[in-house]
Amino acid sequence: MLVWLIQHFRPLLEQAEMLTTGDSRVFITARVAMAGVTSFIAAIILGPIVIHWLKARFQERIASASEKLNELQKEKTSTPTMGGVFISAAIVIASLICGDLTNPFTLCGIGIVTAFCALGAWDDWIKLSTKKNGLTPKQKLAVQLALASVFATAIYFVNRSHPDGLQLVFPIGDYKWFLGAGFIVWAVLVLVGSSNGVNLTDGLDGLATGCMIFAGSAFTALTYLAGHKTMAAYLSIPYIEGCGELSVVMGAMVGAMLGFLWFNCYPAQVFMGDAGSLPIGALLGLSALACRQEMLLVLIGGVFVVETLSVFAQVGWFKMTGNRLIACSPLHNHFLFKGEHEIKIVVRFWISSALLALIAVASLKIR
Repeated sequence: MLVWLIQHFRPLLEQAEMLTTGDSRVFITARVAMAGVTSFIAAIILGPIVIHWLKARFQERIASASEKLNELQKEKTSTPTMGGVFISAAIVIASLICGDLTNPFTLCGIGIVTAFCALGAWDDWIKLSTKKNGLTPKQKLAVQLALASVFATAIYFVNRSHPDGLQLVFPIGDYKWFLGAGFIVWAVLVLVGSSNGVNLTDGLDGLATGCMIFAGSAFTALTYLAGHKTMAAYLSIPYIEGCGELSVVMGAMVGAMLGFLWFNCYPAQVFMGDAGSLPIGALLGLSALACRQEMLLVLIGGVFVVETLSVFAQVGWFKMTGNRLIACSPLHNHFLFKGEHEIKIVVRFWISSALLALIAVASLKIR
């Protein structure tokens, strides 16, 4: 909306062009900041309203396969879940106000948040309104793959017009691998993997929320830099024209997560549920694909990667030996079983996420 207003009021546009940086004609840096503030305010306003509505209808049901875990988290039973709906709403509101709605990256960002939030809300609704444990894993994965295929194809057609748009870029050295049409398959894997990684991490008050603030901040910077021709050349990273507009959506996501953390910090007043973890994870994956930094996503999202690997390792080890590799997966539950306080676990994971984000951004100059 801001972009439209500036473009249709020429005197204001002329003033804006004197202040702008990069390739945007409407000072993108300020709009990233405005998107963050707008989504934070939207989350703070919507939070109490949505929490009150959810509390009367959708409260968390502690029913994992582990009796000990159920016992450790029994006090969370009455906490409302599906709070991700106001995270997604805040992101969309801020993106509509501050984003360029003619930009394909902006539209993909808004679309992926909306679509994956709908899937997560559907899964949460089944889980909380019936005796079923949500969608079956096969059903959920099938819908994720279908949605990811749509957005992967969209990004493919946008990126193929750029010289490095379909290259798999390695973080150290000038190594690149042209993916061609295989980009679509790769993008689907990134989107689904990122979405599920955040979903698995969302198990303690504020855990996934805090980690996403650091990871999202890193990709706000990376998408901005990738869309800035001068900075991209200076850092020797792929220049993707128009990618900088996605930093507005990512800035909105960071602001929304800060607003949600206001209510989600220990002891949580609300959980995000799949309605929150699936869309923000998918958006994180989309940002990596857009700026061609999927390899850095592994480092920046290291907490999500380790949490996911801990589940696969636990299942695989148990099938091979009949014993558990760790006390309980995902990894945060292992430390909970060992007697660590929930707050200590969460803060240490936040610290790890912050350090990984800093290392990843600093590694850009190693090239």
